[in-house]
Amino acid sequence: MRVMVMVKATKDSEAGTMPSTELLEAMGKFNEELVNAGMMLAGEGLHPSSKGKRVAFDGPARTVIDGPFAETRELVAGFWLWEVKDMAEAVEWVKRCPNPMLGPSEIEIRQVFEAADFGEALTPEIAEAEDRLREKLTKR
Repeated sequence: MRVMVMVKATKDSEAGTMPSTELLEAMGKFNEELVNAGMMLAGEGLHPSSKGKRVAFDGPARTVIDGPFAETRELVAGFWLWEVKDMAEAVEWVKRCPNPMLGPSEIEIRQVFEAADFGEALTPEIAEAEDRLREKLTKR
């Protein structure tokens, strides 16, 4: 199963405060452990929301909203995409992670939808189109 592991933003990360050398080294070692375990598919830190945009949808209308965005607790400062056997394994790995922020912080784990999760709504034609897209992605 794949999971998205999201490092939640804090006031410091939203202010653009950069991590210390020690934290960068610790996170590098943790990422190396994830890669060596064969579970890390991707992972990156994100710039503060002040450099971001949101696009709001209302029927055919699209509205672009410039950052920064309120509610820091709802923002993501970084992420990993992991392949794990179950949610318990993901939790155990997150518990081993160095604290990603200067002070208190949170990491959220969410399961990624797989094709089978969509049931009958995923027709064979849609499944084939998705397979072609995934194949193109892996050739990059």
